Amino acid sequence: MTCRNARKHDISEPPVFVYGEHGKPAIAGAPDIFFNLSHCRDAVACVVDSVPVGVDVESLDAFDEQLVVAVMNEDEQRQIRHSADPRIAFARLWTMKESLLKMRGEGLADDMRTVLCNRQRLGICTFQTTVYPRFVCTVCTLRD
Repeated sequence: MTCRNARKHDISEPPVFVYGEHGKPAIAGAPDIFFNLSHCRDAVACVVDSVPVGVDVESLDAFDEQLVVAVMNEDEQRQIRHSADPRIAFARLWTMKESLLKMRGEGLADDMRTVLCNRQRLGICTFQTTVYPRFVCTVCTLRD
């Protein structure tokens, strides 16, 4: 946090972190500062906002059909198989799922195949995905 932001939020001491039920970090006494962290072999991501936010970053690994079947529903599997680069399509969908769960403070779901199926849940957030040469990063933000 820059000095300007620390003054803006009246933070004069190093922050004390608290953790939600599933490990989502927050700053004690700063209910209007939301942040999330993620890392993979090739990158680290941190996002800070004034509304709940989640981020996930994943390396572009070799395509694994068994993993796709285990964590993607039929429509998502079709999107991945028909894409120009299945690794990117998989990573895009996976980072959307994980960033949404992290934004909500839920952690990984028992059935990852259904995470993006709940229209009511999806209607309250926005996703911003960026594809880099070696990794994909998605930020999920709760709409105001």
